[in-house]
Amino acid sequence: MMPRRLHSFANRLRRDRAGLAMIEFALSAPVVLAIGCYGTEMANLAMVNMRVSQIALNLADNASRVGAYSNLTTQQLREVDINDILQAARYQGQGINLTANGRITISSLENVAQNYDTANNGAPVQRIHWQRCIGAQSGKDFDSQFKANVPANAGSVAATSPSDPNRGYDLPGGISDNGTTPIQAPGGAGVIYVEINYRTKPLFGSWLSQPQLIHYIASFVVRDRRDYAQLYNPAPAASLSTCNLYAV
Repeated sequence: MMPRRLHSFANRLRRDRAGLAMIEFALSAPVVLAIGCYGTEMANLAMVNMRVSQIALNLADNASRVGAYSNLTTQQLREVDINDILQAARYQGQGINLTANGRITISSLENVAQNYDTANNGAPVQRIHWQRCIGAQSGKDFDSQFKANVPANAGSVAATSPSDPNRGYDLPGGISDNGTTPIQAPGGAGVIYVEINYRTKPLFGSWLSQPQLIHYIASFVVRDRRDYAQLYNPAPAASLSTCNLYAV
């Protein structure tokens, strides 16, 4: 009798369709949810890459244009101008906490003869004349690969000696990012070079995607006839965003 009852029960269970949809949903939901979350994560990563890339381009473009005309022909770039465009980049990146989770460096690559160019009859050389930064992150993954020692007076993060903070340091071959084709400034002019290093924060933690370090650069030739002697800081003097500072 028992085997017959079991067989009858098995037949009834096989024909029973009650709760089938719930069972199918319970089995498929984790897979569908995981695929959906992964797709959302990848879309967010693509969006973050695009935003960081656009911020780098906008910042380099803005830095190549700003300044105050000292006379009818030359334009002086001031510390307050640099601070303004860095704050604009910070506001642009608020949605992804760019300056909290990353680092922005602006470098001025110049090919302009200065009074301290004594070699080769005073011929100009490619040099990073000054650098300015914003961002709380530090270390080799975030700081500029062209960063020099900070002079004692912190007048410029790029300097060959504390006694000459406006000199910068020479890069005869120009700027090459990780072995790429070097960027060089035209004769008698400069190029604004921007580096952004940023560590992403996954939407759903690290079980679908690990945090990634993304790196973008952008460069623009200076638009106007700029005064390349130094970064000016007329009264009322602005605070310097030198690269020895790490702040959001």
